[in-house]
Amino acid sequence: MKKENIIKRDILHESFEVGIFFKGVDGVLEILGGFLLLLLNPSRLNKLIVLLTQHELSQDPRDFIANYIIKFGTGFSISTQHFGSFYLFSHGIIKMFLVYLLWKRKIWSYPLAIIFLVLFIFYQVYRYTFTHSVWMIFLTIFDIIMIVLTIIEYKRIKKIQVLE
Repeated sequence: MKKENIIKRDILHESFEVGIFFKGVDGVLEILGGFLLLLLNPSRLNKLIVLLTQHELSQDPRDFIANYIIKFGTGFSISTQHFGSFYLFSHGIIKMFLVYLLWKRKIWSYPLAIIFLVLFIFYQVYRYTFTHSVWMIFLTIFDIIMIVLTIIEYKRIKKIQVLE
């Protein structure tokens, strides 16, 4: 196989690059979210919830979304705040580190990224058993796609290195 054919940008390579771009954006958002979560203690959250829901509940006390927000706020504690902040910071930093290494095409970063994506999937499936969140399903499917694309890209990079 000619080097030009391997280097030629194809749809899988482009998809991989778009995927790691979105992982990078997600990592930045998680780091920002972790920081913001540190600022949002239970007292501030309750004030925000009252501000956001009081008008709607005065018109419709059974409003599903407003009541869901209130229910969420009652379960928010200092330990939830600290865990959530730690989780978002650590998850975001790991993603940013992996994205950086993948952009630099460090050959050893591809298997490392796959390992972390598998770990993220296990955690997301675990969280899904409690939350039944469609968002967890979406993230898991995206991570599975990223694993496949990372494997394909890893093989592609290895072929390029052999030809050089």
